[in-house]
Amino acid sequence: MAASMQCLSSSCWPISLKFQSLSLSSPSAFKPLGFSSNTSTNVFSTGFVSIRPVERQLGQLIVCEAATTKKPDSAAKRARQNEKRRVYHKAKKSEVRTRMKKVLESLEVLRKKTDAQAEEVITVEKLIAEAYSAIDKAVKVGTLHRNTGARRKSRLARRKKAVEIHHGWYTPSPELTA
Repeated sequence: MAASMQCLSSSCWPISLKFQSLSLSSPSAFKPLGFSSNTSTNVFSTGFVSIRPVERQLGQLIVCEAATTKKPDSAAKRARQNEKRRVYHKAKKSEVRTRMKKVLESLEVLRKKTDAQAEEVITVEKLIAEAYSAIDKAVKVGTLHRNTGARRKSRLARRKKAVEIHHGWYTPSPELTA
């Protein structure tokens, strides 16, 4: 009896999930606890039970308080939000990379072509416009930093200009090169 009273004097006991209900209909020393009609017996499986002895003239009375666990904290919500954003941003970045890759591949094909015509740049310009649009949208929603977006757009423009210079469709002005 002394050992069980020593265990009951702890301030808070976490109840493991294997207990579905707590039976406190005690032997002779304790009176059974009364619960209101709306209290569930399953309340003990998810929360903490605080048991504290209270001294009275006739003997010792044990007060048991059961509370459900707190609401899911904000960290769980932040984790859910971060996962949604991660997937969304991953799709945006993938779209930007795909568009840039298409432009760079078409520019490489155009550069290697020996009998290329100046009108063939128009199809590349359409691809560049699509890539610029994807980059601008990614910057607008915060997937890419604005400097990163500007750098990627600049890279595409420089490669296009290099192909035009290679084929002789564009000649840079001399004052810009000096």
